[in-house]
Amino acid sequence: MTELRWNPTVREWVSTASHRQGRPQMPQDWCPFCPGSGRVPDHYGVHIYPNDYAAFSIPAPPPAIKGDDFYKVRPSHGKCDVVLYHPDHQTSLPQLPVDHLVKLVRLWRSRFLELKATPGIRYVLIFENKGAVIGVTMPHPHGQIYSFPFIPPRLEKELSAARAHHRRAGHCLYCDILKKERRDGRRIIAENEAFTAFIPFYARWPYEVHIFARRHLGALDAFRPSEERALAEMLKWVTLKYDNLFQMSFPYMMAVHQAPTRGKYPYYHFHIEFYPPHRSKEKLKYLASVESGAGAFLNDSLAEEKAEELRAVHPVRQDDVK
Repeated sequence: MTELRWNPTVREWVSTASHRQGRPQMPQDWCPFCPGSGRVPDHYGVHIYPNDYAAFSIPAPPPAIKGDDFYKVRPSHGKCDVVLYHPDHQTSLPQLPVDHLVKLVRLWRSRFLELKATPGIRYVLIFENKGAVIGVTMPHPHGQIYSFPFIPPRLEKELSAARAHHRRAGHCLYCDILKKERRDGRRIIAENEAFTAFIPFYARWPYEVHIFARRHLGALDAFRPSEERALAEMLKWVTLKYDNLFQMSFPYMMAVHQAPTRGKYPYYHFHIEFYPPHRSKEKLKYLASVESGAGAFLNDSLAEEKAEELRAVHPVRQDDVK
């Protein structure tokens, strides 16, 4: 059963998907994403797999309960994809060659174009949850794509701020942030011709990294071929720095922030945000009462110090330097 329920206290939709209780929890002896499982092709590079426990679907089932003008209820119209990064069960994004990651970026782009053309889809969120501490239920290297019938609250706030800044200043908020970060330099951890990676001045997580497009563009459909490769390179650099920081497979949440699929958003700017839960090798940052109850983040670190740590880490595999 899936449906959308309206929360009038904060004016946002909550997705209800009770069947997701049946998801497998880190199975050890069987993986549907591995070749030979009968669920995926025997040979693939990157692959789109329909989520077996989708929170959104087309057509969406009728809601379990009838809503009214106060407690609104809508069908959960949308799509949930699993994006398989590689057939090797034991690998991860930072271990993959840049050429392979280019295939991943191109798959993101092609799927975004398909979903953008799908009636009723307002927003396409590409993301990855990596690591058991994040709550990952399948260990095979993969990300996901959720297509929503509404603009999610976090993105709605970003769009509103970007629109207000553009009206007031006459230019892009994110371009201004990027210009200020590059001029300052203390928080930048990696850069190539098309993307800059940095811990933002306003970071909420100790090792939070944002990747900004150097050119002003709104979404994946505006990418040039050179930018596809540059993004693949930057994704590898950032995630390798994470892995090499504490000599461990570094868990994180990654979210691709881009313009909605409907309407015009010339003031918005493509970027990717990473939220790693570790504040040291042994300690995690938890979203406790202040963060979860009030929405006010407490970051017990300085962005400049954490950026210096990450900047000093070489973005190469340890096997490559032996």
